[in-house]
Amino acid sequence: MDNAQLLKGLLEGCVLAVIAEGETYGYEILDRLSKAGFEDIGEGTLYPIITRLDKGGLISCRKAKSPLGPVRKYYSMTEQGMAELEDFKERYKRISRCAGRLLYERVEDI
Repeated sequence: MDNAQLLKGLLEGCVLAVIAEGETYGYEILDRLSKAGFEDIGEGTLYPIITRLDKGGLISCRKAKSPLGPVRKYYSMTEQGMAELEDFKERYKRISRCAGRLLYERVEDI
């Protein structure tokens, strides 16, 4: 199984979780994902996710001058995004429990 397919659904929830920690921008999101173990995630993966989240009303974007130079896009959560993140966490927890039972427990014990 391809890791990309497995990660596809998880990354949106993980990006929401990073943005929920406070207003941030793309490079900081990539850095946070990398520190969490998602080292292979690049801009080509991140920015389409951010675009979907923004178009879906889950995050908001503002442009401001960076202390280091050019204008930068800063992302923050909306109320709808916070609700979606909580829903994602519950769905992830349930799916993880179900998969864990099948992958790591004996079938007779389920």
